[in-house]
Amino acid sequence: MATDDETPISASDAKGLFADWKAAPAIVLAVSGGPDSIALMWLAARWRRALARGPRLVAVTVDHGLRAEAAREAREVKRLARSLDLDHRTMRWSGTKPKTGLPAAARAARYRLLTEAARAHGATHILTAHTRDDQAETVLMRLLRGSGIAGLAAMARESEREGVRLARPFLNVSKSQLLATLRKARIAFVDDPTNRDVNFTRPRLRALLPRLAAEGGDARGLVRLASRLGRANAAVEVLADGAERYLALRDRQSPPSGLAGKSFDLKAFAAMPEEIRLRLLLRAINRFGHEGPAELGKVEAVLAALDRTAAARTGSRPKLKQTLAGALVSVTGGRIRIEPAPPRRHRG
Repeated sequence: MATDDETPISASDAKGLFADWKAAPAIVLAVSGGPDSIALMWLAARWRRALARGPRLVAVTVDHGLRAEAAREAREVKRLARSLDLDHRTMRWSGTKPKTGLPAAARAARYRLLTEAARAHGATHILTAHTRDDQAETVLMRLLRGSGIAGLAAMARESEREGVRLARPFLNVSKSQLLATLRKARIAFVDDPTNRDVNFTRPRLRALLPRLAAEGGDARGLVRLASRLGRANAAVEVLADGAERYLALRDRQSPPSGLAGKSFDLKAFAAMPEEIRLRLLLRAINRFGHEGPAELGKVEAVLAALDRTAAARTGSRPKLKQTLAGALVSVTGGRIRIEPAPPRRHRG
């Protein structure tokens, strides 16, 4: 594909961008009405028309109910989708909106509604219009939060979410290329003012990117960093898989880990590299906990407690009991066990 950031994306470029999903039975396109997602819909429609047989495309717009203009913008997306011979559906985020953490809550609602739409239409994939610029901003956000390797790998080209594949065909495409594509095609789009609202973190970081680029930290470099860390993360995951199998082989003579929990030999676990121990612990907590994904920093604290327990020199076998993200982590009889924590007692 052409690398010039001001070069419109051609039909042949689009063929390469969407080639991985030509065998899907149906695809949901996440289309807000902004330039990136409008370009996604227009390019995907061109790609689909060029195929002898291809997936059914369904454009889905999520109305978060946060701006008065959102309903009108959804109707404009529907009009354009119909002109491209695409089905369209508007999903609405109803109910009370949180006073804090609104961007994260809106994002979670958006993906939940997109997943519902995908299931309703028999779609195996949801395509979003995240660009190279978005990826660079994500790397910066996670860097400032002190994320680990997995977090700094940022957004994957394809991942799984509640049984549906989430795909991002534009991660190596700049926003300026999408704008150039729409200008050439004379296709209108909406301008969401929240994308410039400096009350939110992402717009503030977006404003910093030109200054970082002047120091050599442009979007290409940040995305290259994410790609390299993604490669390293995949390698560490393979090692973690092997470590998990090794621990399971050692436990053949002990009661197997069932659906209600997982257990490891404390001494064998303690002998593994710290990053591997952390990942095995994180996997088990997320699997058996019932309060959402565990925060990395808190898992690190539990791991530190486990390491102290394993290193303790006492006359009796070491013991430990901690809860995190709805999971109970305990040490008894020389074994670590992770299982669902008992329900919290509510004080009357």
